Amino acid sequence: MRIFTGYLMILLLIPAFIAVVILSYTEAGKAVSFNKTLDEKIDLTETKLSQTSFILAENGEVITEIHRPMNRSYAAGHEIPDFIKDVFIVSEDRNFERHPGFDLPAIGRALAINAHSDGIEQGASTITQQLARNQYLNHHKSYNRKLSEVLYAYQLERTFSKAEILEQYLNAIYFHNNAYGIKAAAGFYFKKAPKDLSEAEQAFLAAIPNNPSYYNPIKHFDRTKKRQELLIEQLEEHGIITSEKAAKLKSEPVLLKVDSRKNLYPDYSSFALFELQELIAKQEKLDDPEEISMRVEALLRSGVTIHTSLDVDLQKRAITAVASHLHDTAVQGAATIINHENGKIIAMAGGKDYQIGDFNRAYQAFRQPGSAIKPLLVYAPYFARFDVNSGTKINGGPICVHGYCPKNYGGSTYGLVTLEKAFTHSYNTPAVRILQQVGVDKAFRDLEPFQFKKVTLQDHIPAAAVGGFTTGVSPLELTSAYTVFSNKGLYLKPHAIVKVTNNAGEVLYEWEETPVKVWNPGTIEKVRSLMQKTVSSGTARKAASAGPEAGGKTGTTNDFKDFWIVGFNGPLTAGVWVGKDNPQSMEDINHQSPHLLIWRDIMKK
Repeated sequence: MRIFTGYLMILLLIPAFIAVVILSYTEAGKAVSFNKTLDEKIDLTETKLSQTSFILAENGEVITEIHRPMNRSYAAGHEIPDFIKDVFIVSEDRNFERHPGFDLPAIGRALAINAHSDGIEQGASTITQQLARNQYLNHHKSYNRKLSEVLYAYQLERTFSKAEILEQYLNAIYFHNNAYGIKAAAGFYFKKAPKDLSEAEQAFLAAIPNNPSYYNPIKHFDRTKKRQELLIEQLEEHGIITSEKAAKLKSEPVLLKVDSRKNLYPDYSSFALFELQELIAKQEKLDDPEEISMRVEALLRSGVTIHTSLDVDLQKRAITAVASHLHDTAVQGAATIINHENGKIIAMAGGKDYQIGDFNRAYQAFRQPGSAIKPLLVYAPYFARFDVNSGTKINGGPICVHGYCPKNYGGSTYGLVTLEKAFTHSYNTPAVRILQQVGVDKAFRDLEPFQFKKVTLQDHIPAAAVGGFTTGVSPLELTSAYTVFSNKGLYLKPHAIVKVTNNAGEVLYEWEETPVKVWNPGTIEKVRSLMQKTVSSGTARKAASAGPEAGGKTGTTNDFKDFWIVGFNGPLTAGVWVGKDNPQSMEDINHQSPHLLIWRDIMKK
């Protein structure tokens, strides 16, 4: 009964397919109507294919591959060797150049075979049909899907040339191990571009898509090699190559060089992806988080290249420095390095032993800045408004403001001290006095260009002079703000991303920032001088070997819960934070000054 039903289906379906051909090629008037219907019902502009996106370092090195969810990089027709095109045509669709997208004789044979089985064993799919299935449909086996496949294939043939269809097909097919398309397969299995593959390697790759799991070359190399030789023999049988060349190709050794997915510096790349959201939101004027997320996801699926400012050598140095000076397993650290001459974030350590998906302390941790806030909130606003210099004296004695009575380190008390001594030795009582003279609200207005995300009106209190904030600042924010001290008072918000380009190299997104004047050059020079003396002979002297021009400011919060240093040397501004994720005292390692040693190692010329 099953066989009889199968043959009956053949008798019914074959005339239907013949009718399609007749309508397409002989009855022009009716074909116009049929084609118009296809144009209305079948949209070839939206495909299921996604491509791999890349993050590049400043030197052009690929540091991260982003698969959403598959690894695919599009190869244009001229990038694909003619030999592998011949292999697929001979093995998959010998009538490719002649049929209208489907092959009626092959369909008839497949239906006859299926009539003898419990299901659909033979598909009789042309290359165009396989492309339709991969790009627009699914792999569910049913006669209904098969008919849709035929219609899509016919529409593809009306829309694209044979060369374009073959190009799309070779970019769509699956080569196992999450490699989709010939370019991803060549890179994954041989670390080569398609054009650099030997013909033996091309035939080897062509063996995989027929049954990707069965012919997975990593697990079943012998199976893949055997099918490669079969494909080579088919080329010989059809006169594509000579018997001598066939023998040579079959004997040529195939050596796999499997390439693992790149994610070399996740500290930096995770921030670059975070910054991408900000860039898209700003350029497209989006404010809905869900809409921004969807837009970013669509962009990453389209296969873009994110060009960054990452300095690979400095990134390695930062990671090594953080790891080598934090021996207590509970103590963490973060570092951010910016080239203040061009506003580029060039390195970022998100934590000791940072792994993909970890909490990135460089930009996600908001901590009390301690005395590291003083150059920005206290001394620069003071120098900008009063005719004073580093030799001007300030009262270092006890002070209480609205019930707030700060203490100096160790409970020490001082009389009149110079601004230089108060700054370089990080006295607290002078800082509170200075902030009161400037005016808390006025001083905070000076901070507005730096866009500290979690600094609010609640922070406009006397304790802010010594870093007593409600939430705090991130290492990236504080380091970014400090670049003003190396740019004559101008602030240009630093970024990691230089530009985002599509497959054609066209620029899709890039930052357009305008420098903002915060303080005048005279104010800046006074603060810079104090920061240099802090490194040479003040609280940061353990970092003095970084160089004679180095300058910075340290910060330690109450009960030694946070250690900071932010400063400059040459073209670089770097910030280092050390602490425990769950804030606890680190008094036992205070004498080691790990933050200073990390900063020194990063900034030392």
